[in-house]
Amino acid sequence: MALSTYYLPAEWEPQRCIQLTWPDAHTDWAPYLDDITTTFIELSQAITRFEPLIIAASDPDAVASQLRPALDAARWSRVHLYATPINDTWARDHAPLTLLSREDHTCRLLDFRFNGWGEKFEWQKDNAITRNLSRQGAFLGELVPHDDFVLEGGSIESDGQGTIFTTACCLLAPNRNQPLSEDDITLRLKSWLQAKRIVWLHHGQLIGDDTDGHIDTIVRPCPHNTLVYVGCDDTKDSQFDDFQALEDELKTLRTLDGQPYRLLRLPMPHPIYDDGDRLPATYANFVILNGAVIMPTYRQPANDQAAKTVLSQAFPDREIVCIDASTVVRQHGSLHCLTMQYPAIE
Repeated sequence: MALSTYYLPAEWEPQRCIQLTWPDAHTDWAPYLDDITTTFIELSQAITRFEPLIIAASDPDAVASQLRPALDAARWSRVHLYATPINDTWARDHAPLTLLSREDHTCRLLDFRFNGWGEKFEWQKDNAITRNLSRQGAFLGELVPHDDFVLEGGSIESDGQGTIFTTACCLLAPNRNQPLSEDDITLRLKSWLQAKRIVWLHHGQLIGDDTDGHIDTIVRPCPHNTLVYVGCDDTKDSQFDDFQALEDELKTLRTLDGQPYRLLRLPMPHPIYDDGDRLPATYANFVILNGAVIMPTYRQPANDQAAKTVLSQAFPDREIVCIDASTVVRQHGSLHCLTMQYPAIE
């Protein structure tokens, strides 16, 4: 099969399953392990309503004892547990990216290097999770190693039509792929992801974001040439100018056929702090499933409802399922960061 027949599907295309990597007492979740476990159980309940779930865990038996009582028999039958050592639980960034063939729907799983967002945190175990799961038969398709290039799943978004969105502040950040330039990385991503173009955004980095500005925290492509993005209305917020510049940047973008994008603006949550540090809370970090969208909430009723209204406009044919992400954001991420989807293979 020629590589040129492959493409990176949009997240809203049919999915085979979703991956989670389960927290335990040896991760940074230890101080509030009960709370984050509750969040993971809620995520599992939502995911298994719509599709199968694969779980990477250091102790699958312990996960089963936590999760099985929360699921009925039908949903439990959709759960597949795999044993692997882990450092942390951000599956979006250590899981593989799946290319589909347009001809026969075979797939290739690209296993890029994960190095703890520029060697900020321990990462060696997480970088091996994909290989460990592949050896246990968790995936369909050929696993293609790219361990000489750092690329986290949260740092790119695909519209399924040949456009890949990313941010300069992340892909050009220290300890990733220096001394490669924006042009160098563009050439590599176009080749590996079989993309027609790479759209680089240069504004909109959330305070407190350990990833150096993942695209999935600020701008998400959606069906029908729609971009959902985070806006900022508070002129006193230190992020105001940067997010105004992001909005202006998005207004200049055009689709491959030269049309402006439909832009839908998400509210920015009111600032949330932990020990004096501002956390990168964002409604853009939603998870797309077969038939649903899981949206993070932050115990801010007016903002939560406004964000739900926006996502209902972007996905009018899908149920919006709200899950409290207040514990997740304490580790500087949200719900999309915890998941990775695998496309359906017909």
